[in-house]
Amino acid sequence: MENFAIQLFEGKKIRSVWNAEEEKYYFSVVDVVQVLTESVDASAYWRKLKQRLKEEGNETVTNCHGLKLPAIDGKKRMTDIADLEGIFRIIQSIPSKKAEPIKQWLTTIGAQRIDQMIDPEQTFQMAVEDYRRQGYSDKWINERMRSIEMRKELTDEWQRSGITEQKDFAILTNVLTQAWSGMTTGEYKRHKGLTKENLRDNMTNVELALNTLAEVATTELSRQRNPKGMDESRQAAKAGGKVARNAREDLERQLGRSVISSQRASDYIRPIEEGEAKEPTDTSKGKK
Repeated sequence: MENFAIQLFEGKKIRSVWNAEEEKYYFSVVDVVQVLTESVDASAYWRKLKQRLKEEGNETVTNCHGLKLPAIDGKKRMTDIADLEGIFRIIQSIPSKKAEPIKQWLTTIGAQRIDQMIDPEQTFQMAVEDYRRQGYSDKWINERMRSIEMRKELTDEWQRSGITEQKDFAILTNVLTQAWSGMTTGEYKRHKGLTKENLRDNMTNVELALNTLAEVATTELSRQRNPKGMDESRQAAKAGGKVARNAREDLERQLGRSVISSQRASDYIRPIEEGEAKEPTDTSKGKK
């Protein structure tokens, strides 16, 4: 789901995360507060402001999310993040001469991302470079790029069928994933020992290919069946997942082992500076 990056405003670092599914940026609140206030303890300033906003019943705090981001010492720590709208509301709560300049800067960052969304080549190239920096192999990256494209086609089809709520997208994704893998996305993540990490970013090539097949099949079946609403879309998702399950079971019979892996990305990649990333190999029995 997330691509971490550090943005620079007047030489000061602001941590950001791009949410590919929601197609928008989230920014570290405390980093923005630091720029606005130049406080020696921006975290303390934000805690006090956060408490005041809560007491005032301001929804801005409610809309902030917690996410583990790299800190100065390199360790990941839980950090409050907010989307562009939320950050703008926080900026309005802080008297600062830098309020307008940082608003314009944030808008520019968002506009650049929109340009990349309009031009798929820019978007894909940025994602490729992000994955390479993390140490993924070119073979894995190619599979991942295809899966992102297919996922977008599927969510567009779900929207056409009347699905608009994020929770419903998650429910349908669970139905599809369980149909081909035997696990919901939550169970699949636990199988790999993941918490907040993106499941697809931790799939092997085979897992990615099967997941993509399930999504492509669901998209095509939905287009043919023309479902209306959640119940009919759920049936299409289940049928699409079954197509991938059949392919998985056939492959497993020939291999004599499960292709559902307990491995995650950290098990089979290393920093790109150390050389080409390893291809995932797994002897895990997984779940049949």
